[in-house]
Amino acid sequence: MPKGYWVTIYRSISDPQKLSAYAKLAPAATAPFGGRYLARDTAANAYEAGLQERIVISEFPSIEQARAAYESPGYQEALKALGDGAERDVRIVEGVE
Repeated sequence: MPKGYWVTIYRSISDPQKLSAYAKLAPAATAPFGGRYLARDTAANAYEAGLQERIVISEFPSIEQARAAYESPGYQEALKALGDGAERDVRIVEGVE
């Protein structure tokens, strides 16, 4: 079964304190679904229409687990903590293997 991945690209961060509150809650909310971070930092380089802002890539055992994690009450609480503190583009994609 192919793995599932979250790709989260931050377009802007307007409130670092809200981002920090989110960052404290999100790992605990996604861990029960097998979520783990593969990359989490400001982009080293950005090409084409990319933004050189924060990016997070998370891996899950399956796309179903990735969706369940995003929709879980714990992760929804983390999103509430983030609120309007950042503008993001979040995508869930299936791995190729």
